[in-house]
Amino acid sequence: MNSNQYGNDEDLALDAKYREMTEMPVSRLVIRLAIPTIISMMVTAIYNVVDAVFVGHLSTEATAGIGVSFAYMTFIQAMGFFFGHGSGNHISRALGARRLDDASTMASVGFFLPLFIGIITGCVGLIYLPQLAIALGATPDVVPAACDYLRYNLLASPFMMTAFTLNNQLRLQGNATLGMIGIGSGAVLNIILDPLFIFTLHLGISGASIATAVSQFVAWALLLWGTFRPGSVHISLKAFKPTGHILREITAGGLPSLCRQVFNCISAIMLNYAAAKWATPGNEASCVAAFAVVSRTMMFAFSFTLGFDQGFQPVCGFNYGAGKYGRVRQSYRFALAGSTLILLFFSLCGIIFAPQIIALFRDQDPMMIEVGTRVLRWQCFAFPLVGLSTTTNMLFQNIRMTFRSTLLSIGRQGLFFIPAIIILPRLYGLHGVEMTQAVADVLTFLLAVPFAIWIDRKLYRMEIQSQQ
Repeated sequence: MNSNQYGNDEDLALDAKYREMTEMPVSRLVIRLAIPTIISMMVTAIYNVVDAVFVGHLSTEATAGIGVSFAYMTFIQAMGFFFGHGSGNHISRALGARRLDDASTMASVGFFLPLFIGIITGCVGLIYLPQLAIALGATPDVVPAACDYLRYNLLASPFMMTAFTLNNQLRLQGNATLGMIGIGSGAVLNIILDPLFIFTLHLGISGASIATAVSQFVAWALLLWGTFRPGSVHISLKAFKPTGHILREITAGGLPSLCRQVFNCISAIMLNYAAAKWATPGNEASCVAAFAVVSRTMMFAFSFTLGFDQGFQPVCGFNYGAGKYGRVRQSYRFALAGSTLILLFFSLCGIIFAPQIIALFRDQDPMMIEVGTRVLRWQCFAFPLVGLSTTTNMLFQNIRMTFRSTLLSIGRQGLFFIPAIIILPRLYGLHGVEMTQAVADVLTFLLAVPFAIWIDRKLYRMEIQSQQ
């Protein structure tokens, strides 16, 4: 191990991390790494739900405003995940192969690039704020609320973008607890600040935006602190060397995440437009709000399975880099079974309690509850199928099978969702919009099945060859 930048304590900590990742029983290791990731994802998802609940007490237009702004937040996640997964997957394999200096360079490049991009994005967005809200799908009565919510999130863009990056870097190093502390602390602070800024200080939807910006900065600071803890790959300006090779590695590892998040952003915008277009006259804001509420509810449910799968990723990366392909295959199968069971549980809850769940956000709007209930039940019927495509996609991304990972990542919100959102409403009106996500999930599952069978057999063959 090359240790020019580290002392003996750090070397020992990283050595211990290597042994743990390559020797501990796979099921126990995945669960141990998944628990802090699930907690951080869950707390963040709760914040998103609580944020919408508090704003829902203001007006239907305010609820629709944060729904429209969700598309921009998805873009922030897209950039953070692109650099976080792109650098983090390489770091994971580099640590498995004991290339410490390589890991440090990758961590530094992966951190500073989104910081610069976040500054530029935030400035441009503030200059063209009303135009941005309209482009994201805001109707004229929703534009003021969308602008109020976007304003402070744009100011916090560089910190939000790099917070996603740092969290993924720490998690893929096997330091999910440090990521949990950063992300979880920010989310808890957001939940505390929301009612203070919205109601006590009478800042309305702007208060929700300020709460998000402040809490994201705190999360960013804690995550950055975590990179300097023993056992973590350190970030430094000196190691910032964005060579062509480094940029290609980030692109290869992060492209699936970027494509997935970009299509999430596009699909969210198209959904806003479709909900407003096919709503009955006078109910446009209610329909947009209904889809926004369902999106946050499904994000909460999906955070559990996503956190579980993310506990599998560092196990996959370390052991693939170390040539232990049998452990990669075992962890893949375990993660696939676990994520599917989690999704099945939440789907049953969503189908049974759909009206009550939607009413939590705004019980004064019967139209929003009616539409939201149908949308939630449609999505829950197909939700258990998402586990296969998500877990398989993460496996491909970790072992640098970029094309296959990218294809799976764009299936759910791109390859199938976009044609469905164009075709189905023309056939079934608003009901076509409501069923779009479920149809896309079924088609994505069918796409993922042959990939899952192929990679499982390939890993088995690699395991046999490595033992000869």
